Amino acid sequence: MSAMPVGGLVPQAADDAAELVVRNARIHTGDPVRPHAEALAVRDGLITVVGDDKDVAPHIGPATKVVDALGRRMIPGLNDAHLHVIRGGLNYVLELHWDGVRTLRQGLAMLREQAARTPKGQWVRVVGGWSAEQFAERRLPTPAELNAAAPDTPVFVLHLYQSAVLNRAALRAAGFDKDTPDPRGGVIVRGRDGEPTGMLLAAPSALILYSTLAKAPLLEGEDKKVSTRHFLRELNRFGLTSAIDAAGGFQNFPENYSTVIELAQAGQLSLRIAYHLFPQTAGQEIADLTRWIETARPEDGDAWLRLNGAGENLTWAAADFENFAQPRPELGDYEGEFEKAVRLLMEHGWGFRLHATYDETIRRDLAVFEKLAAEGLFPAGNRWLFDHAETVSVESLDRVAALGGAMSVQNRLSFQGEAFLRRYGPGRAADAPPIRAMLDRGLTVAAGTDATRVSTYNPWVALHWLVSGRGAGDVVLRPRGNRVDRQTALRMFTVAGAELTGEEQVKGVLRPGCYADLAVLSEDYFTVPEPEIAHIESLLTVTGGRIVYAAGEYEGLDEELPPVSPGWSPVARFGGYQASRPAGVRQAELLGEAVTESAQHHAWRVRRGLAPDAADAPFDPCFVL
Repeated sequence: MSAMPVGGLVPQAADDAAELVVRNARIHTGDPVRPHAEALAVRDGLITVVGDDKDVAPHIGPATKVVDALGRRMIPGLNDAHLHVIRGGLNYVLELHWDGVRTLRQGLAMLREQAARTPKGQWVRVVGGWSAEQFAERRLPTPAELNAAAPDTPVFVLHLYQSAVLNRAALRAAGFDKDTPDPRGGVIVRGRDGEPTGMLLAAPSALILYSTLAKAPLLEGEDKKVSTRHFLRELNRFGLTSAIDAAGGFQNFPENYSTVIELAQAGQLSLRIAYHLFPQTAGQEIADLTRWIETARPEDGDAWLRLNGAGENLTWAAADFENFAQPRPELGDYEGEFEKAVRLLMEHGWGFRLHATYDETIRRDLAVFEKLAAEGLFPAGNRWLFDHAETVSVESLDRVAALGGAMSVQNRLSFQGEAFLRRYGPGRAADAPPIRAMLDRGLTVAAGTDATRVSTYNPWVALHWLVSGRGAGDVVLRPRGNRVDRQTALRMFTVAGAELTGEEQVKGVLRPGCYADLAVLSEDYFTVPEPEIAHIESLLTVTGGRIVYAAGEYEGLDEELPPVSPGWSPVARFGGYQASRPAGVRQAELLGEAVTESAQHHAWRVRRGLAPDAADAPFDPCFVL
């Protein structure tokens, strides 16, 4: 019966036995009616009982899997409200992940080893999840360092929305030479001889970066499914059980969605996904939206995979760029086509989300919405929201609230915070974004990461940013007045995300009738020292009653995955997020180990008459005769 040793619980149930019981936990339910509990039971993917041992005991049958949480903290499964999970899954095993790497030296060593493992015709690519601010060296790799690490294998290293570093082999593979013109909004850095040096700059558009990356080989066939399943397992590792896919550039519908659709049909998703549709071709946006509206409706799908609406772009001309190393872009006239897109969606009951970094963009968008509100199209019950909104003003937030909108914030400034600080100063950085002002207006404010091409997909890095106001370089950006407490931050990563998909009655809370989505944590999120929030992982993640990730004492309880393929994949060698403890914590651990070893050594000497036996006698081997 038991997946872990359990005493005092005897099988009693017959016909309505639970499939899973987790007991001996410190459960934060998220339910104000019963905020704390010790055990819960699961049947048919739903929570049936929340309480203590005596409450779950009658539901234990001979086939019930009982897991002892060993007194650990349990929380509702996390929900990343803005994650490029579909695109990330298709590329996960192709990428060398510098997420969590502490030094550039370590990153280059990984890159050098991977280059030796990579077959001819393939690239080594580092794409998002890291920042120069996280490295002890606090700098990017140079083209010379990439050339030394990989003389013959193409190497592409993307740094935020700002730049990319390529070696000579990648420049050749991408077709860059002395005669290649700079694309609009981008710069190919050149040496004295006019040849590309290996540095590409977004100035301010990141299109040059993404279009270059798109020249690298992609996965085919079953490898796309294997890559996606391993990416979802990696997300489960951190307690994620749901995500809202924000679509994005180079993610075409339906072809790039086919992998998650096939996995959903086979019952092989371990993460619930609500997805958006993003028109990919400038000038064709209205035609694409019209075609989608005629063939699908939001909430089509099921509890594992469902359509949530349009966005995060509706028209390309209305999108601002989030490269804080460059001045804010000045957008041209876009309101005409943008109004057509919004009108089309609102008239047909489609919700949407909008990428908007700057208040200047948000004010222009709101003016369009207010024009349509005069016709009764806002608020009309359709779910809509602004994403990012680092410089949104309180006046704009009041207008969002009046129009029935919501907000979704991401920890992009964990990785770009110091660039923002240098350009806009500490006053603007203190309110980027103004999270407390959003919450004070009663807006739904959900949280996410915007992974994978800038921020890491690790949600605990984002939770640490919400609570501490600190970025990857440990610089305080947001003062205490614009931070949130741990419970509020967790709600932004659970219930608020469910509100954006209309699932708040069944998701984000641990109570009977809700999805059995939960995580048992490695550390207690509510009591661990603030700097260690970013280092929390899940030891047991359950989605829909299925154990989808298990580590530590629970290792082997989760579902088996096929091996990573292709075999030369960086993930097969290095894995994903590079977990590490803070230096001070590791130093204390080593000191504790040394003290233990010293005590054991002293006991050994006592047993042999080589040291005094008195418990209070000082022991110093230098003075032992």
